[in-house]
Amino acid sequence: MLEKIISGGQTGADQAALDTAIKLGIPHGGWIPKGRLTEDGPLPAKYDLTEMPTDSYPERTKKNIRESDGTLILSHGILTGGSEFTCKMALKYQKPMLHIDFNRMIPFDAAVIINNWMVDDDIRILNVAGPRASIDPNIYQTAIDIIEAVSFLNLSENNPMQTRMQGIDAMDNEIPRNIHAAVADIINGMTLKDRAAMANLTAGELAPLQLNLGMYIRQQMSRWFTSESFKRSCEDAALEEGLDASNPPMVIIRKMWRHLKATHRLRIVK
Repeated sequence: MLEKIISGGQTGADQAALDTAIKLGIPHGGWIPKGRLTEDGPLPAKYDLTEMPTDSYPERTKKNIRESDGTLILSHGILTGGSEFTCKMALKYQKPMLHIDFNRMIPFDAAVIINNWMVDDDIRILNVAGPRASIDPNIYQTAIDIIEAVSFLNLSENNPMQTRMQGIDAMDNEIPRNIHAAVADIINGMTLKDRAAMANLTAGELAPLQLNLGMYIRQQMSRWFTSESFKRSCEDAALEEGLDASNPPMVIIRKMWRHLKATHRLRIVK
């Protein structure tokens, strides 16, 4: 299970990873060149990174690779410059490394691949790297979306919600009578941190959850959709929310969000 996100603090992918960690209440850190160097000047103090004794970017890169369980490199296109160096150093130190090229892969597939890689290699401290903002102005938002999708309520076997659902399956096979009962079951399996994180999202930020939570709902709760009464409940809820009735997971996610907005008005618990 993901315990910490680190990066080198540079603009672009690095800062996207740190901002996502802060937003979701995931511990963050990493090493940064002396003087907290970035292309936009010193990195703001809100980022909890440790200065290197040298201002060398390559030395910072090697330090973060060595002190993480694996390195995720995000890009639009082939790797160049510092990102290419990061890849080479991960291979040199024989550390787990995954490169995601968004020019060749849709976000849904990327989220699944990243999650599987993290589970298979037991990535608990994740080092995130990629091009700086001046090289790829779009990488910041793309990186935020994919890291959030993978990190928030992730699909790993250690997910407390998945453990909860397995327990429900083992104890009884009752199908929720309506969408509200389904929402209650899912929320009961979430940690307080995950509930608070979801409550703090905006409506526009719910879309990335379809990448993992939506797939999780389809995989673990497909039996729910065999009930006509449950289907009708989802259709009615979709109409109320102005959503596509053919996408029940997103309807459930929206209902979860509304419920948590009303009941979990608190800061993210770290």
